Amino acid sequence: MFVFNVKVNGSKLFKTFFICVIILLLIIVGIVVFRVISGAKNNPSPSSCLPQTKVNTISSSNYTNILKVVHENIDDYVGVKINFTGYVYRVLDLKDNQFVLARDMIISSNFQSVVVGFLCEYDKASTFQDNTWVEITGEITKGNYHGDMPIVKVTKMNETNKPNDEYVYPPDETYIPTTGVI
Repeated sequence: MFVFNVKVNGSKLFKTFFICVIILLLIIVGIVVFRVISGAKNNPSPSSCLPQTKVNTISSSNYTNILKVVHENIDDYVGVKINFTGYVYRVLDLKDNQFVLARDMIISSNFQSVVVGFLCEYDKASTFQDNTWVEITGEITKGNYHGDMPIVKVTKMNETNKPNDEYVYPPDETYIPTTGVI
């Protein structure tokens, strides 16, 4: 029977183990950084993933979620075509070809509401009276109205009846936007 007596130097063993762990971590971090950088270069912009001919329809149920996301990430949505219904709303400092395609958003349990909507531009906007319900189709652009703001360049605008679901509600806190896709 053989008995081996091995003397282990604890400080050398700890130093060797510690150096191996550090080297392993550096290799992992290097791989992750490489994949992130190479992945960012290879991915197209979010708006180029959308077919440019598709028109995204906005409904009463997702209206404020989309409104919020587009205002927060204007550049990601430039060029996206949308279709939605609202009423013509104007304030004093808008140009003749501008209006807000508005909806009333309920903000309290006793049905207090505020006007929310997209700023729109349309050459024939002056032919539509305030509070007229219309359906528009247009393309989101980046413009300036008291700062950067999404502006819908309207390509088609038709008068319509007031919908049954004329009110909208505040954005969901659980809503997760998909950049570039409405």
